[in-house]
Amino acid sequence: MLFERLANLLTAGSHGPDPVADGVWRFHGNPGRLNVFLLAEATGGFTLFDAGGKVLSPHIRACADRLGPLRRVVLSHAHTDHRGAAPHLDVPVWCHPDEVIDVEGTGGLRYWGVGLPRLPPLPRLLHRAVLQPLYDGGPVRVANVVKDGDRIAGFRAIHLPGHAPGLITLFRESDRLALTSDAFYTVDTWWRDCPPYLPGDAWNWNTRLARESLRRLAGLNPAVAWPGHGRPLVRDVGAGLHTAAER
Repeated sequence: MLFERLANLLTAGSHGPDPVADGVWRFHGNPGRLNVFLLAEATGGFTLFDAGGKVLSPHIRACADRLGPLRRVVLSHAHTDHRGAAPHLDVPVWCHPDEVIDVEGTGGLRYWGVGLPRLPPLPRLLHRAVLQPLYDGGPVRVANVVKDGDRIAGFRAIHLPGHAPGLITLFRESDRLALTSDAFYTVDTWWRDCPPYLPGDAWNWNTRLARESLRRLAGLNPAVAWPGHGRPLVRDVGAGLHTAAER
């Protein structure tokens, strides 16, 4: 009963689909103030970029049904809060080649460590006992891969390894819109708004590479950068990302 009450509290506040740019809709939900994006395809239907947590599955499906048929899910990376709903959406799942092992496997535990040992005690307990069961829908088979430079619904895939081996951002040159997933965060440990920063070592596959990737993202000078959690960056985005990379 206590777990159910806590789960209901943490998952409250789902909303969408909300238009955020031409041909792009956002769904956001808890836990974690997660963002997933529906991208209109030129041939009809939609691609879902990221899949959020397992508990969001019915909400994401409802959003997709309101807009049109869902053709595929493209995962930015395999972490459990981004692949979680994918097994429940009944469409092909795509990801970067370096993420296949984790999408079809542990969702990051092979380098996080079983039991999340690098987290401080209280966040470790919260994630192990509550968040991971809400997030993770389990392994899902990968139908196709997305490589650096590939085109997805008018966006170009940018490989930004570090937070995860095969993390990808989607970047659209026409309006310099970037869907960046966890290349940076704009929420703190307790999901409050904060300036952009690099994810910490406890969540990264390789923090040195994550820092280099954030510099590469900053060099694209996006006009708007939507992270995987929380609010977007909309002013001086390149400068803000450079600052975050150097902290």
